[in-house]
Amino acid sequence: MKKILPILLIACFLIYFSSCEKDDICVEGDTPLLVVGFFDIEDTTLAKEVPSLRIRAIDNNTVLDNDSFNDRANSPDSLSIPLRITATNTSYVFIMDSADDAETELETGNLDTLSIAYTNGEAFISRACGFVANFNDLSVTLTEGADNWIQDIQVVQQTVENSNAIHVKIFH
Repeated sequence: MKKILPILLIACFLIYFSSCEKDDICVEGDTPLLVVGFFDIEDTTLAKEVPSLRIRAIDNNTVLDNDSFNDRANSPDSLSIPLRITATNTSYVFIMDSADDAETELETGNLDTLSIAYTNGEAFISRACGFVANFNDLSVTLTEGADNWIQDIQVVQQTVENSNAIHVKIFH
């Protein structure tokens, strides 16, 4: 009986701990953001800030709510913006020197419209995270205007799989 009791306890202990599953917690399951960097047109290796930048989504005419920069508060030389996962394009108005006109209550500044086209893809992350959207075959088009502050655009990475590096360079 003394020999059976320790063996029985060890067997119960092994059965109990071998039946437990690992907790599924998703820590890396976010859809990546498009990283846009701003550079000097004269020296294309030099990052250049954009004064009083505001970004407005064209689809629903709302100001971009994003933690990567404070709207008009500072002059970013790069930022991250979301792309729509339910469509194959996203359009934004980039407004340099954005300000509110007190008399007309309209926004002033130099407005440039960018259309970002892509194909949607999915990547399986894990059982806890499931799938995240990736964006492939990235292309960016600037709507030409008389006062464009954006002078050139270069797509550095055509696939958006993470938000660790610049995908698009904007020269101004």
